[in-house]
Amino acid sequence: MSASSTRPTFDFDAWVTLARQDPQAFEEKRKCIIEDAIQGAPAHKQQRLRCLQWKLDKIRETSRTPMIACLQINRLLWENVTGEHGLLNSLQLLQADQPVRRSRRTKAEVITLHS
Repeated sequence: MSASSTRPTFDFDAWVTLARQDPQAFEEKRKCIIEDAIQGAPAHKQQRLRCLQWKLDKIRETSRTPMIACLQINRLLWENVTGEHGLLNSLQLLQADQPVRRSRRTKAEVITLHS
């Protein structure tokens, strides 16, 4: 059995039709498929995937047009591939037998706001 036969098929035309005829049903179906994909990931990666999906959804929500959202998401993808701590850099460090540096998380103090 080939890998492609185990993957669900994607009917682009059906998705286009659904988006045009019932945008709310399109969004609900899209969210369900994304949630199924996240649930299918290893448990230790699910939170990171949810954060990434949140970020993508916010880009879509705040962009004036779908094309602008697409371009911003594409830029984010390429930054994660070719950026300073991206995939390409990590692979080059591994090839050179140098340790891969993890980005440092900054610490912040949470303060209570009184209204």
